[in-house]
Amino acid sequence: MPYHCKAELVLKRASKGRGRRVMLFNSSIFILAFLPVTLALFFAVGRVSPNAAATLLGLASLVFYGAWNLHYVPLLLASIGVNFALSQVLGDTARRPATRRAVFAAAIAANLALLGYFKYANFFLDSAGLPNALGAIVLPLGISFYTFTQIAFLADTYKKQAQEKNFAHYLLFVTYFPHLIAGPILHHAEMMPQFRKKAIYTPNWENIAIGASVFIMGLAKKTLIADEIAPVARAVFAAADYGTQIEFFRAWGGALAYAMQIYFDFSGYCDMAIGISIMFGVRLPLNFNSPYKARSIIDFWRRWHMTLSRFLRDYLYIPLGGSRHSRPRRYFNLILTMLLGGLWHGAAWTYVAWGGLHGFYLVVNHAWDYLRKRILPNARPAGPILRGLSVAITFAAVVAAWVLFRATSFASALRILSGMAGLNGIDLPAKAGPLKAMAAKLGLSPVSQSPYISNTAILGLLLLLAICWLAPNAYQVMGAKNPALTQVEGRARWTWRPSLGWAVGLGALGAVAFTAIFTGPPSEFLYFQF
Repeated sequence: MPYHCKAELVLKRASKGRGRRVMLFNSSIFILAFLPVTLALFFAVGRVSPNAAATLLGLASLVFYGAWNLHYVPLLLASIGVNFALSQVLGDTARRPATRRAVFAAAIAANLALLGYFKYANFFLDSAGLPNALGAIVLPLGISFYTFTQIAFLADTYKKQAQEKNFAHYLLFVTYFPHLIAGPILHHAEMMPQFRKKAIYTPNWENIAIGASVFIMGLAKKTLIADEIAPVARAVFAAADYGTQIEFFRAWGGALAYAMQIYFDFSGYCDMAIGISIMFGVRLPLNFNSPYKARSIIDFWRRWHMTLSRFLRDYLYIPLGGSRHSRPRRYFNLILTMLLGGLWHGAAWTYVAWGGLHGFYLVVNHAWDYLRKRILPNARPAGPILRGLSVAITFAAVVAAWVLFRATSFASALRILSGMAGLNGIDLPAKAGPLKAMAAKLGLSPVSQSPYISNTAILGLLLLLAICWLAPNAYQVMGAKNPALTQVEGRARWTWRPSLGWAVGLGALGAVAFTAIFTGPPSEFLYFQF
């Protein structure tokens, strides 16, 4: 099998994680030691000097990062130092426009070159059929996120929308540990003004209670749902890797299992990041808002990895021309943006294809909206049946695309996608005689039921689908106490409040989720791989 960056990076990251005591949000060392100690020190120092407390939090974030691999801390610091120095030049409006333009171009090129070397060098050499003289390159944790965060800052500084003179504050802005590893991708203007408020340097017990509640919800999603459904997806995709023919129900079971795994894994991370941050009195932007409830692909990308979508829109799609030109040009910009967004997720052509497929989806979505408004300008709002159908179609399209995202090769993805289309036969229980006869009449080839998808797993997937579609998300549950910068529409029937009932309920959930940590080594979040 040829070199495949996706598989290799995952294996290297896994071996690193198991060989070292990586400080993950879902690890006992983080929950019992790092977080409470950092909170206590932050507030203790903050009573004396807010600036010293901000500096301490930046240094603590470096410790958090260094727990993964100390050797990449100098790389992170070098990136921060160089970008801070360049931002000072860009922020000097007295300089000639041509000078600022040249510095900005050089700064962006330097950041992309750093990301390109660590993330894409071997991929491009392999794709071009050139010998690999670089050897194995381990992807530094979080490099995609802290690079994009700094690119956004440089662009905002160049446009005179941001400026930072204090290096300690800039260090904190980039390294702030709740977002450092897997986002959200921050804007300086939404982040650093919060650290200039004296109130955040005094403990706010309601904020700590809110943060702990949201953190527990995220921990439960990760340890009790995402990690538990992962083996189902792993078994099906591994079978496809080995060349096994994947039948209809097994294919859909594996694809749905991965769709649930990445949903609750990323949702859990986002909840935990926002929960941790609000304990410090700092609100992060919402990064995940029930994306499987989306009624269109446009709506999906307004709900999934929201800060990445914002970055791609503001710093790629709009500079390319956005929707300011002809309709074909707009569609080209959409597809190019999503192709590059797919490549950002990883150095593999399957990621690029995933991005391109979503670009195609977006073009179809925009074209359909345009035609619908032209043909039916006075159409009534969709009723509940049509809305439900829209959600189902959008979800099916997203699940099909996830197969490309998860698969380690196009051949593996094709085996699963063809199975989902019914081209590999239909797997039925051995005693399902009438169903086999019916399947044969429909032109499907019935086979015995696959062992990879148990009845328990099927029931679990159906339950998780119901949760995704019908249950409120954490921010709707929090109601007016929403800890994120972004507000969400809708409220849960019962919203959170500081009461004994909520404390007991969430305490019990947290105990179960925390206990799950000790069943094995803490598993990394999926977005750590990007």
